[in-house]
Amino acid sequence: MDRLRVGVLASGRGTDFQSLVAARDRGDLAAEIVVLVCNVPGAPVIERAKKASVPAVVVDHRPFGKDRTAFEREVVKVLRKKRADLVVFAGFMRLVTTYFIGQFPMRIMNIHPSLLPAFPGAHAQRDALAAGVKVTGCTVHFTDASIDGGPIILQKAVPVHEDDTEETLAARILEQEHIFLPLAVRLFAEGRLKVEGRRVKVNTKDISLPPMS
Repeated sequence: MDRLRVGVLASGRGTDFQSLVAARDRGDLAAEIVVLVCNVPGAPVIERAKKASVPAVVVDHRPFGKDRTAFEREVVKVLRKKRADLVVFAGFMRLVTTYFIGQFPMRIMNIHPSLLPAFPGAHAQRDALAAGVKVTGCTVHFTDASIDGGPIILQKAVPVHEDDTEETLAARILEQEHIFLPLAVRLFAEGRLKVEGRRVKVNTKDISLPPMS
């Protein structure tokens, strides 16, 4: 059986990308990371890809202006050339159109730093603190046309401490992202995920998942 071919999209530091590389190197991921696509020239994730022997391609979104679809067509060309089966957004800070989603239906995963549907958008940790919640966390989900929507695959709860700042809370959530994103990709690679409407059923036969609460 051919190994799953994963294309990763990222925009920044690349720690979630690094978690996928680490899982691959440990033998925990029955998948091959075939390409990193970055939309920000010079982003640290590009160097991480080089060190991990993952081909890195920069597709700068800025020359495309407001034409999101034109940008996405260039990204899709790269993913198709590398024959990516699954696309993973690992800190990819761009909204995508229905065109992109249609190219990889239920084959795009995103990691978000909240317990969706609570606190979608770019400032999830700040919004959680402002709302005064006692628990937040991270969510891995399939991407659809909504903002941080789509069927939820895995979630991990993270307590909010009384003295938390946006930075300290983000750091603790990120630790869990590094566990649950590679796990979700592994579950996909092993054929353990079944989407039924808004629900994702996970086949846990012969494996144990870490606690999510």
